[in-house]
Amino acid sequence: MNKKPLAIILAGGEGSRLQPLTKFRAKPSVPFGGKYRIIDFTLTNCLHSGLRRILVLTQYKSHSLHKHLRDGWSVFNPELGEYITPVPAQMQNGNMWYQGTADAIYQNNYILERCDADLTIILSGDHIYRMDYAAMLDTHKYLAADVTVACMKVPVNEASQFGIVSTDQTQKILKFEEKPQTVKPCDDDAEYALASMGIYVFSTRLLIDVLEADSKDENSSHDFGNDILPNLIHSHSVYAHYFGEAKGRVSPDNYWRDVGTIDSYYQANMDLLKSVPPLDLYQDDWPIRSYQSQTPPARAVPGISGNEGIFINSILSGGTIISGANVGHSVLSQNIFIDDGSMIENSVIFDHVSIGKNVKLNKCIVDKNVSIPSGESIGYDLAKDRKRFTVTESGIVVIPKGYNFDQ
Repeated sequence: MNKKPLAIILAGGEGSRLQPLTKFRAKPSVPFGGKYRIIDFTLTNCLHSGLRRILVLTQYKSHSLHKHLRDGWSVFNPELGEYITPVPAQMQNGNMWYQGTADAIYQNNYILERCDADLTIILSGDHIYRMDYAAMLDTHKYLAADVTVACMKVPVNEASQFGIVSTDQTQKILKFEEKPQTVKPCDDDAEYALASMGIYVFSTRLLIDVLEADSKDENSSHDFGNDILPNLIHSHSVYAHYFGEAKGRVSPDNYWRDVGTIDSYYQANMDLLKSVPPLDLYQDDWPIRSYQSQTPPARAVPGISGNEGIFINSILSGGTIISGANVGHSVLSQNIFIDDGSMIENSVIFDHVSIGKNVKLNKCIVDKNVSIPSGESIGYDLAKDRKRFTVTESGIVVIPKGYNFDQ
C-alpha cells in the first residue's frame, strides 16, 4: 500500500491576459528568467519537498508543455512508484472541457480513486515562487485538518485580486471570500490582508466526495475559491498554513508572484536583476530544474566596427553572442545574436532571436524566432509601436513569436 501524497498541478489555463505570449503555448510553458519555463518553479518545489507522484493536468495548447515535461522532467523512477504524468483533458465526466479548478480535478476523480494516497496537494503551474510543501503537509497533519490552505499577507489595496481568509488564533479559517470588494485586514496589521495562494492540501477521500457533490450543483462555478472552500469551512476543519515556513533551511520562503499579466510577468523577470534578488536562483540547496539544451557558452565580443560587446547587470544564457552591442538590465535567453552598435535596455528576449545593427530596444519582450532588422527602434515611440505590437499600460512592448518585420 503506497500512502505517499499525490500532487496535482493545474496547468491547463489559457492565460489570456498574457497574450500574445500565450498565443501558441499554455501559460505554464511561457519562458522565464532566461532558461526556465514558469511551471519549472512548481515542479522544482515538488522535487525538493519530496513529492514524487505528480499529475500535471493540461488542456489549452499543451504541446510545448508536454514536450518540456518529456525533455526536462523525466527524472523519476516509475518502478519505485514515482512519476510526473501529464494528463490531457479527456472529458471523463460529461462532454465539456474543464469548467473550473474543481471541475478539472473532478474529471480525473478516477485517478484519485486509484492512487491510494491519504493526502492530495493541489498546486498551480503558473506562479513564480519557492515553497517547501513538506512543511505545509506537516501543518496539515499536526492540526489534524481536513483541508489546509496556503496563505500569505498581501497589501490591502491589492487584496481584492485574491481569495481573502480570516482565521482564529489556532489558524482555523473562519471565513473565505473570493475577490471581495471590501477587504478585512489582518488583526495584527491593518495594512495587510491574509490571502489564499491557491495551494490546498486535502484528505483525499474528502476531496473525492466534495468534488462529486459539487459536480451535481447546478449553481456552482466548480471552482475551489468560489465554491468549495467557502462551503467547507462551515462543515469541516479548514486551516491556514502561513507561507514562509520551511524545513531545514535558514532563509524563509517569502517571494510569490502570480505572473498573470504582461506587466507582472515583466516585473518578475526584472526582480531577478536586483542586487539582492527576492527570488535567488543561485541557492545551492534549492536549484531550479529545467530542460538543458546543449549550447556553447555566452560571450561578448568586439563588433566589426571595433565596438566592445558590453553587458551590464543582465542575465545571459548559453549560445548568446553580443557582438559590439550594449546590453543593460535585461534577461537574455539562449541562442541570441545582437549585432554591432545595438542597444538593448530593460528587456526580456526569448530563444533564437537575431538583432541587427544599430537596433534600439527599451522595455521590450521579444518572443522566439524573431529577426529584428538593422536600424529598428522599439520602445521609444509607443504610439508608433501600438500600430504593430501589443503595448501594456506601463509601456511594455511585446513582439510576438515569429513576427515578420517585412509584413
